[in-house]
Amino acid sequence: MRTAIALPFAWLIVFFLLPFALVMTIALGTNAPDAAPPVALGLSLDNFKLLFTDDLYVAAWLNSLRIAATSTMVTLLLGYPMAYAIARAAPERRPLLLTLVVLPFWTSFLIRVYAWMGLLAENGILNQFLRWTGLVPHPGTILGTEWAVHIGIVYAYLPFMVLPLYAALEKLDWGLLEAAADLGARPTVAFLTVTLPLSLPGIVAGCLLVFIPAVGEFVIPDLLGGTGTLMIGKVLWDEFFTNGDWPLASAVAICLLVLLVGPIALFQRQQARSLERRP
Repeated sequence: MRTAIALPFAWLIVFFLLPFALVMTIALGTNAPDAAPPVALGLSLDNFKLLFTDDLYVAAWLNSLRIAATSTMVTLLLGYPMAYAIARAAPERRPLLLTLVVLPFWTSFLIRVYAWMGLLAENGILNQFLRWTGLVPHPGTILGTEWAVHIGIVYAYLPFMVLPLYAALEKLDWGLLEAAADLGARPTVAFLTVTLPLSLPGIVAGCLLVFIPAVGEFVIPDLLGGTGTLMIGKVLWDEFFTNGDWPLASAVAICLLVLLVGPIALFQRQQARSLERRP
């Protein structure tokens, strides 16, 4: 019994606490290019100060938060109708519809991003369509712009929004909507007063599942955004592999972890309060 209880704690220590302590130790050191590894251990907070005082890193933080928030909102606007349609579909059709939602996961993430590079390139189908509509100038391409990053993030993380929304909507008592209609509520009013509040846990969960990885995204801004899009995940990669500054890269990783753990903790606290209020 004690072994069964200790196993989860051992897993947390080995795969979370020890790596976190190692990264924090490196972050408190200084860069030593001639050493192997290139770290001089110490107790300096200069790396953390640099992340919030240097214009480059401040811009990377702000861009990452803005792009992640915007992409999350677009994903929510697209994912909610999809989840609602699946939840209202006939029971025998739901497995097929859910399979179509998760079907992109059967292909490598990197291959899917490369496919978007072809679609958004100068002669890509989507780029030619946008040029025909006048949204993209001629000659011109959407590849290498912030718009391409938004498209890539929304496409990549849309299933993470649809699935928790479907889980919340599938449990909804549709008789409540019928009761609201019988009481004279219009469909829009019934949605805003019944469906939307009851699906709020799914909305919050979906937004967290999209926003958290989008903030630290590296592959999409690197391949679709090019040099014109600055995000903190790309900065972390460059500091570690290009500049070889392990302490600064570790400080970026620590700050990113703290930034992303905060919303999760708030969500869990809100869920615990909701359970306490239930009779």
